[in-house]
Amino acid sequence: MKGPISQFIEKHYLHFNSASLVDAAKAYEQQLANGAKMMVSMAGAMSTAEIGKIFAEIIRQDKVQIISCTGANLEEDIMNLVAHSHYERVPNYRDLTPEDEWALLERGLNRVTDTCIPEHEAFRRLQKHIYKIWKDADDKGERYFPHEFMYKMLLSGVLEEYYEIDLKDSWMYAAAEKNLPIVVPGWEDSTMGNIFASYVIKGELKASTMKSGIEYMTFLADWYPKNSTNGIGFFQIGGGIAGDFPICVVPMLYQDMEMHDIPFWSYFCQISDSTTSYGSYSGAVPNEKITWGKLDIKTPKFIIESDATIVAPLIFAYLLDL
Repeated sequence: MKGPISQFIEKHYLHFNSASLVDAAKAYEQQLANGAKMMVSMAGAMSTAEIGKIFAEIIRQDKVQIISCTGANLEEDIMNLVAHSHYERVPNYRDLTPEDEWALLERGLNRVTDTCIPEHEAFRRLQKHIYKIWKDADDKGERYFPHEFMYKMLLSGVLEEYYEIDLKDSWMYAAAEKNLPIVVPGWEDSTMGNIFASYVIKGELKASTMKSGIEYMTFLADWYPKNSTNGIGFFQIGGGIAGDFPICVVPMLYQDMEMHDIPFWSYFCQISDSTTSYGSYSGAVPNEKITWGKLDIKTPKFIIESDATIVAPLIFAYLLDL
């Protein structure tokens, strides 16, 4: 039985982008009912937007089987977990002058649209603990993926004294508990990635201790065929590398590995406010992906041109029967 949120959107979301939202949610639900698995790719600042409040439950209820996300989303969910009370919201961010921005910097506040992340309580608090885990692996000659190091830190309990939100609202903790596979392309382009690089430059860590993007792709190339018996759907929040990187595994396997029996992605939905008018891949309509060997002619395809912080929670609410 669907709850009041789901009933509301079914009654009122009848046209244009709102109708696409409902269609995409129902098709996602049908994919799972058919035994298909689902990848969720997450770009933008969704963790800082506190998507974990609902996405963690999506993970717990097995409505996503693999995640692709930016390094920022990987770390910022944990930063919110340990430093939430120190965040500052700036609702008038559109009116800030360069001098206002500089004043935030001097206070150690790094702005993400309307929210400032506190450097000391967030970045440096994590740095102290993650470095020990990196160093321990480095000394032992062990190598792990970025998300695996984060899982180790979360599950070790070293951050418990800092928790400032309900643990059930952390999607990274929910993923760590399930050891959910995560792909983090371009992890170097993140705060923790920059910090790791600084230790490499100083000679304190070896670059090889961190598994690379190529290794993420080879992992995905192994995971995809093993899990595609009933199909694998692709639910993309935003654009960029979080979506571009993993969706390419299908044409790579088909064209470069010559695995001609590899199935296309069985479902595709993208939430984006980008358009094709500037030649952006993030704004490309799903049919363009047919020409790249990613989607089939019959693949259910949806694009919702809207704000992901509005759309994604509603779709997840529908999947959770809220």
